[in-house]
Formats: sequence, structure tokens, C-alpha cells
Amino acid sequence: MSKKNKLHRFAENEEFDNMFQLSYEHLIDGFEYRNNWKNSFFNNNNEIVIELGCGKGEYTVGLAGMNPEKNFIGIDIKGARIWKGLKDTENYKLKNVAFIRSRINLIEYMFGKNEVSEIWITFPDPHPRAIKERRRLTSPQFIERYYKVLKPNGVINLKTDNIIFFEYTLDVIKEGGHELLECSYDVYGENVSETLTGIQTYYEKKWLENKTKIKYLKFRLKPM
Repeated sequence: MSKKNKLHRFAENEEFDNMFQLSYEHLIDGFEYRNNWKNSFFNNNNEIVIELGCGKGEYTVGLAGMNPEKNFIGIDIKGARIWKGLKDTENYKLKNVAFIRSRINLIEYMFGKNEVSEIWITFPDPHPRAIKERRRLTSPQFIERYYKVLKPNGVINLKTDNIIFFEYTLDVIKEGGHELLECSYDVYGENVSETLTGIQTYYEKKWLENKTKIKYLKFRLKPM
């Protein structure tokens, strides 16, 4: 994408009332919707589901359309990508969607304790080098952050093309004493739910074209 197009999208993002571009300073000083998303932004008491590394927002928007009784928030650092999710939300007239442009490692400053019911992690950067393990979105370091926002009995979903990252996550679940609820090494071959096959991200389509198997797991954090 050209620099001109990126700048245009950044400018247009500012016009959406469901887009929040949050700096470190803003979050540390106190984000106004933290602990108050339901009442102050969504104006309902519905559960909150978040997508981490949402990219163009395909899953955030898709899940919101399938589940109007829940609220969905996509988070990514790439504003030019989020623009697509914002436009789709507008075109589909969805009122249960918001997006945050910020760093995921600041998640505990975006949401309060027990404010999130479910987390989706869709095709994240696997950070294959061991030196970057702490940056993997299912690393023990990130799991500790999820404890600070996820409700007891809340669940985490992972969808990925990367077998090494997938099996790394299975090891984290086992070693951490977390509860594995679902596991599939081939979502499309094993005929699983429409939630997993009816929504496809930009990168997922590319991997499917290359005949790469898509993996999925769902787990619940061990009670503290």
C-alpha cells in the first residue's frame, strides 16, 4: 500500500466514533472506557469479546454479525488495516463493534478485571525465533496479562496456520495446567463449526490457496 493511501486511511479512521487510537500515555493516565465499556460505549450489558491482532477485522466483524447479542472489539497496531474493518462495520450497520489501535501488551490498561468474556487470536505472528518467545500471544507472559482482564471461566481461541506455534501453545496449556476444550489440526478437513469456516481472514485465504492446513484450539485458564 502506498504512503499516500495509508495517510488517507489514517485520516479517515479519525472520523469513526467506534475507533480508539490509544497511546501509551493515554492508557497509563487512565482510559475512560476501561471497566466501563458496556455502560458507557455499547450502552448494554452484553458480554465483551476481543480479537487480538485483528488485522483487517474480518473476525471481529464476522463474529459481530453472527452474534448480535455480544459486543466485539478488535485490537491491532496497524491503523491502515483496521480501516477495512471500520468500513465493513459501517456498511453492515453493526452497532456492536469497536476497534482499538494500540499495542496488545497494554491490554490490562484497555479493560478492567473480569471485563472480557472471550478472546480470539487469529493468525498471529508466530515469532519463530526462541529469543522472541515472550512476544508470542500465547506465551506465559501474555497469559498473565489475560488473567487481568478475562472473566473466570472465560475462554481463549487460537486459529493459526503455523504448526510450530500451534504445538507451542498446546505445551503452554499443558504446562500451565489450563483446560484444553477443543483442538483441531485441520479445521476444514474435520468439518468443524461455521464460526471457524464461515469467516476467513486475508491471510487465511492465502494459506488455504497454498493447501496449508488451518489449526484451531480453545482453552480455559486455570483458576487463580
